[in-house]
Amino acid sequence: MKSDSRAPALFFAPFVSSAMRVEPQWIDYNGHLNMAYYHVLFDRAVDEVFSLVGLSRDYAETRNASTFTAECHILYKRELTEGDAVRVTAQLIAFDDKRLHYYLEMRHANEGWLAATSENLSLHVDMVHRRVVPFPADILANLALMKAAHSMMALPATIGRIIGMPKKSAIRVDDGVEPQHAEAETRH
Repeated sequence: MKSDSRAPALFFAPFVSSAMRVEPQWIDYNGHLNMAYYHVLFDRAVDEVFSLVGLSRDYAETRNASTFTAECHILYKRELTEGDAVRVTAQLIAFDDKRLHYYLEMRHANEGWLAATSENLSLHVDMVHRRVVPFPADILANLALMKAAHSMMALPATIGRIIGMPKKSAIRVDDGVEPQHAEAETRH
């Protein structure tokens, strides 16, 4: 069996991406990084971490398979501005023969504060038939190594979080409260 130079990197927990910079054209009229570009930065980091387990551009081209994102949940914690450098950490939460569940944190590269988190579910796809298929054995073995290292980390508190407003502050039509009076009633 051939030695895999990626194997030692699979034991790092969490994976840490290379530094990436917020580009000027990504700044919106609010003067901060537009929400769409958080996805771009997370995606670039995912490319780096997936390549460690063998899921790279080369894999897609030579084995006619790739990963597609099925679900993504981003929490925006602190705004980023032009020129800010960030790093993304990745933690493999779970995997099976066709799916990957992973968690990402984007932090300011120099100051360390948390800018955003992303919880994701990706599917392994046959690019010829465009359908979900099992990972090959070598990829599953690499995922198992990564999961073993990442399982020593605590699960992030936001895993499985649902979007919703706290009942005491949410205005709902079925409350019988007129929207223009809702704010005054919540102050009393």
